[in-house]
Order: sequence, then C-alpha cells, then structure tokens
Amino acid sequence: MDKLAAYLDTINGWVWGWPLIILLFGTHLFLTVRTGFIQRYIGRMIKLSVAKDEGGEGDVSHFGALTTALAATIGTGNIFGVAGAVAIGGPGAVLWMWLTGVFGIATKYAEAVLAVKYRVKREDGLMGGGPMYVLERGMNCKWLGVVFAAFTALAAFGIGNMIQSNTLTGMVERISASAEGVPTIPSWVVGLVLTVLTGAVILGGVKSIAKVCSFLVPIMAVGYVVGCIVLLCMRISVIPETIATIFSSAFAGHAAVGGFAGAAIKQVIQMGIARGLFSNESGLGSAPIVAAAARTANPVRQALVSASATFWDTVVICAITGLVIVSSGEWMHVSGKQALAEAAFRDLPGGGFILTFGLATFVFSTILGWSYYGERAAEYLCGKWIILPYRILWVIAVMLPTLDASGTVALVWNLGDILNGLMAIPNLVSLLVLSGVIAAETRRYRGELTGHPADSHE
Repeated sequence: MDKLAAYLDTINGWVWGWPLIILLFGTHLFLTVRTGFIQRYIGRMIKLSVAKDEGGEGDVSHFGALTTALAATIGTGNIFGVAGAVAIGGPGAVLWMWLTGVFGIATKYAEAVLAVKYRVKREDGLMGGGPMYVLERGMNCKWLGVVFAAFTALAAFGIGNMIQSNTLTGMVERISASAEGVPTIPSWVVGLVLTVLTGAVILGGVKSIAKVCSFLVPIMAVGYVVGCIVLLCMRISVIPETIATIFSSAFAGHAAVGGFAGAAIKQVIQMGIARGLFSNESGLGSAPIVAAAARTANPVRQALVSASATFWDTVVICAITGLVIVSSGEWMHVSGKQALAEAAFRDLPGGGFILTFGLATFVFSTILGWSYYGERAAEYLCGKWIILPYRILWVIAVMLPTLDASGTVALVWNLGDILNGLMAIPNLVSLLVLSGVIAAETRRYRGELTGHPADSHE
C-alpha cells in the first residue's frame, strides 16, 4: 500500500505540473475576459439562485441543481484541502486558492452555458448533459467525450466518495480516542452509518438527491461559516497580521514545518490552484452535469446560478477556513493536513464541534452530489443498464476505505488529485474551443445579466 501511494504521488506531481496549472488558471483568465468579466454580476447570480423558476424544461429546479452542485463541491476540500495546501505550500496557498475561486467563477459560468445549450432529452424524458455532450455535439468529437466520461466515472469514486468517507471516519476515530470519558468510535461504525444513509438517498435518483441537498446545504454552509466567524472574532487581534502573511508569502514563499526546498513559489502556487480546483471544481466539468438537468428559460440564466456556487465555495468558505488555520499559528508547528486542521480548530472553545459538524455534513452532501455525476458519466458510456450496478458499487465504495481509515489516506488523496486533473483537460479544451459560442450566448441573453430578460434577443 505504501509503495502504491508513493507511485501515485509521483504521477500526481506529473499531472499537476506547470502545464496543467497554466492551462487551468489561464482558462479562468481567458474566460473572464471573453465573458466581459462576468464576476461583476455576482449580485445577480445570488439573486437568481433563490428566485422562482420561470419556465423551461428540466428535471429539477435551478435551486435544486445549485444545491446539488454545492453539495458535491463543498466537501473535505473546504477544510482538509485548505489545511493540506497550507501544510505543504504555506499561508500563501490560501491566496492562490482564493484567486482560483474569483477567476474560476467565469469558468463555472462558461461550463453551464455549454451544458444547457448542448443538453439532450433522453428516451426516459430526463435531461442528459455535461462536457461529454458538449464535446460530442458542440465539437463533433465524441471520442473525447468518451474520455471525459471515463475519467469522471472513475474520479467520482476518489474525490466524491472514498476521500470523503476516509477523512470523516478517520477524524471521528481519532477525536473519540483522545477524548476523556468517551469510548473510541471505530471508523467502520461511522462508515456503516454513512453507507446506509447514502444508499437510502441515491436510490431515488436526481430528484431525491436534489430534495435532500436543498434542505441540507443551506444549513451546513451557514452553520459552518457562522461558527468560523465566531472563532475568528476570538482571534480578532491577529487577523490583520494573518492577512498580511497570506499575501506576502503568496509571492515570496514562507516556510512551513521543515521549511521549503528549492521551488518554494512553485509549491505555493501549485498547492493553492490544485486544492482550489479540488474544492470549487471550476474547470473540472462536474457541476455542468447537474446544471444541464435544471429547469431554466435559457443557458445564461442557469449559468449565472451555477457560477454563484464557486463564489460561495471558495471565495467565502475556503477563505474563512484559511483564515482560521493561518491565524492559529499551528501551521508552523504541525505537519499533515488532518493534524493541522484539527489543531487549528481545537485551539478555541467549540472549535472541535464546528470542525466535526462541518466535516460530517460536507462529506455526506458531497457523496450524494458526486454519485449523480459519476452515474451520468457511466450511463453515457454504457447505457441505462449500468445505473443500478453503479449505485451498488457506489454504496460499497463508501464503506471500503473506512475499514482502514488511517492506512489509505495518502492513496485516496493522490488518486483523487490525479483523476481530477485528467478529467479537467478535455473539459478545458472544449471551453477554449467553444469560447465563441459562450460569448455569443452571453450576448444573446444579455438581458439576464442586468435583470431585464426582455432585453435579450433570439
């Protein structure tokens, strides 16, 4: 297991080298310009996300599609992903994660525009969409759509399943073992509960998933953010210094435990952008799959709603988590993503509860959201017969890493990173090639940007 983890770590370094970093962040910047700096309409995005649906075909409401996407997006990356970026890249990685989120809003918007434009109605009456359909119908390149779908169906088991359950169950076992007067809770017990709950929801398909996520996501996000703000208020005196450290080390490097060797700045940027993608998934191609299922009047309207997910996930939640971790000062003394996160939150009264609440709800919601992504990708490859077997495998996979939560951490995180990078490549290619279509659709429905849909033209 250790040799395999080391091998995957080497591959991960190749996949997340400078070429992919430049491709990803460069696409964010390019689409920001191509869409006329769509980020300036963030107020409109948020307003639309809670507005009532206005006609259009689809399987779920646009709020249901948004919360399902947020459920898949807000996960361990928002806590342990941020901690891992700081542990390896230092405080400056938080700024690069944040910038990935700010500019990634344009990419998330562009993905949804194409997903809705090129979606299809399947024989069962449900919508099918996502980068695989964009690559097939928009670029006339089905083989690349097959490649994307294959990577997605496999990546889902990493980023959206085993990483999530492994992280949660391992943390619960460690915390319960160290607490006085509390019996140790074996990881398999937590895994079993998580497995049962997952199976109960995903058997109902996208409508069941969207219903649960519409209820769960607002509660978990608001609860975690409010809790973190309370923690930051307790450390208010060090917040200015914390922000200064994040900005200065983003461009000059800053030694974490053991210091940096050689390419310090590369590590800062690499970890920030990689963990930013892991968290907000802008450019990954996952969120457009559920965006294509939304009831919407036009592609731009749903794209604005979808883009707000990146704002909440990275610009807000990851930034707050980063401030909590860096302000604790534990990054100078504690190594390892999990140990660092737990130490940073444990320093303050109630911090352990906030961490546990956030991680437990984030993990469950992510497993639900990604089950839909993986299932749709598998169906694109194999047809409807694969749906039930895939769901069964999905539920089993939730339980597998919990049987050895401490021994599989490095393995599942590296595997998740590798597959994320591989599925992002064909999606980013489609965004760049079809950027003219994205710009044309934005002009066509320009009234949606200003709040006057009547100004749009067919």
